[in-house]
Amino acid sequence: MSETLPTFKLHILVAEDNKVNQMVVGALLKKLGCSTTIVENGKEAVLKLEQESFDLVLMDCIMPVMDGFDATRAVRTSGLAHHQIPIIAFTANTKDEDQQTCRQAGMDDFIDKPVTVEKMTGLLQRWYDKLSG
Repeated sequence: MSETLPTFKLHILVAEDNKVNQMVVGALLKKLGCSTTIVENGKEAVLKLEQESFDLVLMDCIMPVMDGFDATRAVRTSGLAHHQIPIIAFTANTKDEDQQTCRQAGMDDFIDKPVTVEKMTGLLQRWYDKLSG
């Protein structure tokens, strides 16, 4: 049985160091109608946000060079036009204290790994409505 998936016309920056996760989330977002740019660490994410416009960011928390927490803090304190962009924690750490750490760093929402079509659809629908409204 083939179910029709919603389509979200969002341009998403994905900061993720794991190649398998990059492929999975990239394919999933494409299936949901999104365009993506994938970077491998927080430093690259911060630089990419200064160069290009995105609708939201999926930010892994634990990455080499600069982790997602430091990258989010850098974006939030930059004072640049993109400093209010929605940043979604994209992590395998799902405890309440992990979510609190994400929020304290300035992240707006949370999606846990492994990601599923259902979880990603719910997340994108929530943010698509906010961004469109």
